[in-house]
Formats: sequence, C-alpha cells, structure tokens
Amino acid sequence: MKRFLTLGECMVELAPAGDQLYRRGFAGDTFNTAYYARRLLPQDWAVGYCTVAGQDAVSDDMLDLMRGHGIETRSIRQVADRTLGLYMIQLKDGERSFSYWRGQSAAKLLADDPDWLRAQLDGADVAQFSGISLAILPPEGREAFCEALSRARANGTHVAFDTNLRPQLWEDEATMRAGLRMGAEVSDTVLPSFDEEQGLFGDTAPAETIARYRDCGAKTIAVKDGAGTLTVWDHGEGTQEFQPVKIDPVIDTTAAGDSFGAGFLAGLAMERGIAEAAHLAMAVAAQVVQARGALVDLDMTDIEGAAS
Repeated sequence: MKRFLTLGECMVELAPAGDQLYRRGFAGDTFNTAYYARRLLPQDWAVGYCTVAGQDAVSDDMLDLMRGHGIETRSIRQVADRTLGLYMIQLKDGERSFSYWRGQSAAKLLADDPDWLRAQLDGADVAQFSGISLAILPPEGREAFCEALSRARANGTHVAFDTNLRPQLWEDEATMRAGLRMGAEVSDTVLPSFDEEQGLFGDTAPAETIARYRDCGAKTIAVKDGAGTLTVWDHGEGTQEFQPVKIDPVIDTTAAGDSFGAGFLAGLAMERGIAEAAHLAMAVAAQVVQARGALVDLDMTDIEGAAS
C-alpha cells in the first residue's frame, strides 16, 4: 500500500456556537490536507498524520477523530507533561480573528527525536509539511526536521512544502525567509501563495516566486493567488496558467489553501499530470470555500467532473 503522510501541528479549535458558547473541534493546516487527501486518494493509498501529542484526554480525542476520518495515527508520538495547542475564533461583522495558546504544545517536540522522525518517513511515498510545521520548531529542530525530509527525499519520497506564512510564529522576517528557503531546498513540490510572497519578498509577479523556489531545487511550483490566476511551473512541462471558476458567494475561506494542496498532490500522486492536478485542486478548494469550517464533505461527482 502506498502512503501519503502529512507532518505538523493539529490544535484544539474553539469556534463560536452562539449565546456566548463555543464548539470544540480540531484543526491545523497539515491535518486539513490529510483530511482532504484521504477523500481524494483511492483505497490503495494510506493517509497518515505525523505529530507529537500529549497523554491526556483531549489528545486522545484528537486521535479518535483522526481515525474516524480514516487517517492513520501510528506516526503520532504521545508524551507526558504536554498537550495540544489551542486557538479560539472570534467573529466581528462577519470577519474572523484568532487568539492562540501554544505554550504547552507537544507538536513543538516534533523533531526532538530525529531517529523517531526518520522512522516515520521511511517508506512514505508523499510527505507534506508547511511553513507552520517549521515555524513552531526551535532553530535546531528546524534543521533536524529538514534533514529528515532531505533523507526521505533521497530515498524516493516525494516531499511537498506549503509555505503557509504565519509571521507571528517566527522570530523575525529574516528568520522566516531563511526558513522558507530551508524548507524549499528539501522539497520536490512547493505551494506558495502570491500575496504572502509579495508581502515578504516584494515579488511583483508569480514568475519571481517561481524563480526563487526553482533556484532552491523544486521541480514543481504552484503559485496560488486566491480567486486570481493559478500559475504552475513544472521542470518537465514549463509554465502553465489556470483560471479558477468564479465562486459566488464565498462563505468561508478556511482551509482553502490546505484543500488545494491536497487536491494538487493527490492528482500528482495518481499520475494525472499537471493540468488535471491543477483542476482537481481548484475544484476541491471551490467546494470548501462554499461551506463553513475547515473540514467539509465533498461532492466527488462534481469534483471529478470539474477536474476531467
């Protein structure tokens, strides 16, 4: 059986449920990608999640939820005296803002045992991580994490990196830039968002974003631009542009990029080619932004029709 593995942090989510009440859930960018990859890939693919969790009840609840969605949890290490990070969503005039508590997040220990981490990556056909996966780690942890990914890549794993910038998690902008390059240098596929690259690097066009990550050694780069043009460069097919279908109304953009990444990487994993992978990714993201929350039930008939 082939294996699709995502690595990072899944957090407790507190979302408004009305009357000053909050609903507890679990979410995180790489977990969201695993959720959608499980729905897109055939059953001869296993989809797993790799992180560190606590030995408490809320961590056990997270593992149960993942298993309920068909995601393997054998690559989740549980440790004492730590728990999950937590974030709370606030709504004002329809706009979301977030408060975070990560002080005791066990996921910060993801690269503390390099031998364990390398063992989780052994045999993975696809390994996906994000800028958040790197940002939550201490500097030495980032180096160990990327070293493990580099080793896996050398052994045949397709490594994919969603840059997903969260500036508040990094020490400073210079460290964030260096961290993104470090992640890209161990990756086959890079999935940046143009607005983030524009803000951090001053890019004026997707071609500049592509050139930077191509120089880092990436073989495929898909530059997302929200509802704008998707620009994809591939070492074998060159540059192609794709126009997303106009969505009206857009209800909630949570996990739009995460679901796009799942669609794009699933398309590549199923050897469908760049164009079909791009259309699959856009079709998945289009459904996700038309519903509330990060984890949305997909209409696979519509998605396959849009992707064909």
